[in-house]
Amino acid sequence: MTKISPESPVLTTQVSGSGPAIVLAHGGGGGIDANFGGLIPLLAADHLVIGSDFPADDTPLTLDSLADALVVEAIAHGAETFSIVAFSLGTAVAIRAAVRHPERVRGLVLTGGFARPDNRARLNIELWQRALAAGDRESFARYVLLAGFSADFVNAIPEEELSDVLARTAANIPGGTAAQAALIETADVRADLPRVAVPTLVIGLAGDLLCDPANAREQAAGIPGAEYLELPGGHVVMVERPEAWHAAVLDFFTGQQASSAAPSAAATR
Repeated sequence: MTKISPESPVLTTQVSGSGPAIVLAHGGGGGIDANFGGLIPLLAADHLVIGSDFPADDTPLTLDSLADALVVEAIAHGAETFSIVAFSLGTAVAIRAAVRHPERVRGLVLTGGFARPDNRARLNIELWQRALAAGDRESFARYVLLAGFSADFVNAIPEEELSDVLARTAANIPGGTAAQAALIETADVRADLPRVAVPTLVIGLAGDLLCDPANAREQAAGIPGAEYLELPGGHVVMVERPEAWHAAVLDFFTGQQASSAAPSAAATR
């Protein structure tokens, strides 16, 4: 039986496609459209895709409550079992969901994540928190650009466009970012890793200045049988390397479908 935390928040959910279900778990300060907008139509070609935005207010969050909330939304939209595609903070939420609800979760794709944030990640998030608390959206935008993207990507922005990029970032900080950043600071799923018992692909990002790829490698090393893939570029992979990332995610599910079909095919021979 699925047990749900009484603190589980109500999420805003969008649904696309039909077929085996995939639940999306976005990053801190992100959102379903921002993190998965380009991926959703590709997955929805042959899957039911369920994407839930984390709360837009700053009510304190826990991994348990968010993990349970994703499960509640999946069930409410017709998915009794599902895989989870997760980014950044969402990877910790996905891992916790797989451990709390093993009867529901059938696979994981984890990108740009961590088992516990390292010192650099926590220091970055602390700067985010200070800027948000002070209402200094411009400084927050600068921190996001410096840590969220690779050096090559930032340096390739034409100098005359940089101020516009920062202004757009400052104007589009999602509600709930402070609460999500606070959760990143305390999140720790190291003890959960060996309890994950589903096929898992972990994707690290070689130029990630916010969440060093060593963190993703720690996830992969701790999850039994996990595959590890490292892509070039910075943390916000869906902006820097969307095609490579999309291909990696789609390849995982193609492999899962082939594995599921193999026993059935053998049984008919």
